[in-house]
Amino acid sequence: MELLIRIKNIVVFLLSGFFLVFGVFLLTSSFQLANPLEFVMTLFASSFIILFCITGVLYAVFRLFPKNTGTEKDHADKK
Repeated sequence: MELLIRIKNIVVFLLSGFFLVFGVFLLTSSFQLANPLEFVMTLFASSFIILFCITGVLYAVFRLFPKNTGTEKDHADKK
């Protein structure tokens, strides 16, 4: 089961990385458009793609390399 979770996280990381590169390419190519409406729509769409891809990359990184402090404390108040 642990192997399947790692494979899923690697797939999420790779797909997010691919679409991140695609979003950056789309962002840079939007500045070459002549129509202002197409420029604005492409700019916002590429920014949205980049935002989701960064979220996917961060999700995969935090799942693949969890922070283990060694002393996990329970923050609930015990009276």
